[in-house]
Amino acid sequence: MYQVFIDGKEGTTGLQIVERLRAREDIEILEIESNKRKIESEKRKLIEKADVVILCLPDKASQQVVNENAEIPGTKFIDASTAFRIHPDWTYGLPELSKKQRELVGESQRVSNPGCYATGFVIPIKPLIDQGVLNPSSELTISAISGYSGGGRSLIERYEKKSFNSSARLWPARQYSLSLNHKHLPEMRRYTGLKSNPVFLPVVANFYQGMTVNISIPKGMFSKKISIQDIQGIMKEVYDEQENIKIYDVNDEKQLDEGFLDPERASNSDLLEIFTFGHDDQVLLTSRLDNLGKGAAGAALQNLNLMLGLPEYKGLKI
Repeated sequence: MYQVFIDGKEGTTGLQIVERLRAREDIEILEIESNKRKIESEKRKLIEKADVVILCLPDKASQQVVNENAEIPGTKFIDASTAFRIHPDWTYGLPELSKKQRELVGESQRVSNPGCYATGFVIPIKPLIDQGVLNPSSELTISAISGYSGGGRSLIERYEKKSFNSSARLWPARQYSLSLNHKHLPEMRRYTGLKSNPVFLPVVANFYQGMTVNISIPKGMFSKKISIQDIQGIMKEVYDEQENIKIYDVNDEKQLDEGFLDPERASNSDLLEIFTFGHDDQVLLTSRLDNLGKGAAGAALQNLNLMLGLPEYKGLKI
């Protein structure tokens, strides 16, 4: 049986990981008493004992834990914050990027969990750049909508308080990160091969979990003449064997509810769905996923499986 220590299990992602690992017979969760969780010497004992440590902490706290325990031999870390996502000594935990990336995750001592928005952007865009279809100098625009659990415990509490105190004046949908410096942008650029950051326009809405990430691509951004069917074909060719990725037909009306795409439909799963909408002049690629599933806890469990040499999708909801 493998032993896993989760530092920050009281947070949204940590709670999800704990719940799901407790259902497994091959994993023992190392627990720390609540009154000792900020005592570094007590935490260190569990880090030394663990096969894998999963950090569900703010960036600076994650950096501190790693720096103070970097010399412990054999201990592997998965970090769920943004602290190490483009760090050269860490492996980006998106095994779908390539066969080589999957091998790197399995061999690595340090794996950074991708951001939820970045996951929904990188997976459909990277193959287009890799195959020379999309110009890496393209200035892409992303619009995205997510449930409020994506903002962590503090945002969840704000929405729940608002719902309790003023149900008639709920926040239906609100744009944020209007300064265009969202924390997921560096990894979006790094792992697609784009030469500049996309313009990213996220919206948080009044539902708990689920999200869609929409990337609009006018034909002038393509490096050669290509049809929307060809674009969908590339998605299918690259990801058809990935059990956790589903590729839909072009303009698949069966997936819409009277013309509407439901951002909550992939909730409570670890799937990532890719839709191709539009026409040859304007293509819209849309990813749908659970921000708490493939966008957080599910991705951590997938990386954990690979790092322990277990079946990649063990315990995942696909």
